[in-house]
Amino acid sequence: MHDIRAIRDHPEAFDAALARRGEAPLSADLLALDEARRAKISAAETAQAEQNKASKQVGAAKASGDEAEFERLRRLVGEKKAEVAEMQAEAKALDAKLTDQLARIANLPASDVPDGADEDDNVEVNRWGNPRNFDFDPKEHFEIGGVAASMDFEIAAKISGSRFVVLKGAVARIHRALAQFMIDTHVDENGLTEMQTPVLVRDEAMYGTDKLPKFGEDSYQTTNGWWLVPTSEVSLTYTVADDILDEAALPIRMTAHTLCFRSEAGSAGKDTAGMLRQHQFEKVEMVSITHPDESEAEQKRMLRCAEDLLERLEIPFRTVVLCTGDMGFGARRTYDIEAWLPGQNTYREISSVSTTGDFQARRMNARFRPSEGGKPQFVHTLNGSGLAVGRCLIAVLENGQQADGSVALPAVLAPYLGGRTVLSADGALS
Repeated sequence: MHDIRAIRDHPEAFDAALARRGEAPLSADLLALDEARRAKISAAETAQAEQNKASKQVGAAKASGDEAEFERLRRLVGEKKAEVAEMQAEAKALDAKLTDQLARIANLPASDVPDGADEDDNVEVNRWGNPRNFDFDPKEHFEIGGVAASMDFEIAAKISGSRFVVLKGAVARIHRALAQFMIDTHVDENGLTEMQTPVLVRDEAMYGTDKLPKFGEDSYQTTNGWWLVPTSEVSLTYTVADDILDEAALPIRMTAHTLCFRSEAGSAGKDTAGMLRQHQFEKVEMVSITHPDESEAEQKRMLRCAEDLLERLEIPFRTVVLCTGDMGFGARRTYDIEAWLPGQNTYREISSVSTTGDFQARRMNARFRPSEGGKPQFVHTLNGSGLAVGRCLIAVLENGQQADGSVALPAVLAPYLGGRTVLSADGALS
């Protein structure tokens, strides 16, 4: 959510920032609507003052016996009361219209975000590991001999349709081990608090985390109005909605392992093979609620938390900062971590780490009380995948595949797999 006062003070800067996202200037229309709203509020306040003045005079006219003046003043009070109600209703309607328009405008990019139109203009900032040289043609995850029998898309389609998968046996266990490894690392080493949050949330939670009103078609809504979370960013971030936190309580760092649900609206025909793009998937999420002065450093800390997981899993990756044209609606700056997938011979996104500044905090009225006193201020919110479990499974399977159809698994997963480090060609752990 944007601050209309900031737009009033710096309309040219606001339009220039929108232009970096490829958007048309909007300040003139917003300020005209704001001026009309404020004019109605002012007129209502003037009419209210006139009503109050006339109300005081009614009694005096009655006491003096001046019936004509009494009747005139009584009519005036009634007229002003109706006038105030009408103007307040008009002001409320204009306020709702302004709020709705502001809620549909993307966050402004940070000054250091590179300009660009799409993913081709993203800028690489880090690379770790070297893609393995295979002495055979590497397969995609669902084609690997030891995986194929335990990754069933036909049964999933029978149950739910396309873009679902049923994992069985050892592959299901590896998937679970990955999630446990991520959560344990975040809690034991990265200082995050593990949360178990609902995956059904109200409109307010979706709106407060900028998923509504503009992107409702990207998510699933139940018949009684709940939304299935597209990511636990929604539920984790909304835990501080309408709160005034003590400054000493910041930062608040949380993590959760949950199911996530996305309709994948507009992605027909993309990544339909395998389990890369699913309607239902699991993700370990990181969310931080910080003091505004600490959010820049916090984003870098969160990015390292995610990168470190891939290093421990021995998966080559690269990190890019997204350009203005590829950045998500609510983000001021986003880093994508892309894991190397030898079956596709390319890097694919496995984590996004974003700072939203006070964009979400304004929408959900999340503030903190400065320790030195003064008015409450909006917190900053950050979110990041730490990591997408299904995509991490893909990366582990493809990078560890062997010529005979077996998969060498990362040593760091052994404690979660009963000490076993190999997925055999017949789909068993050994």
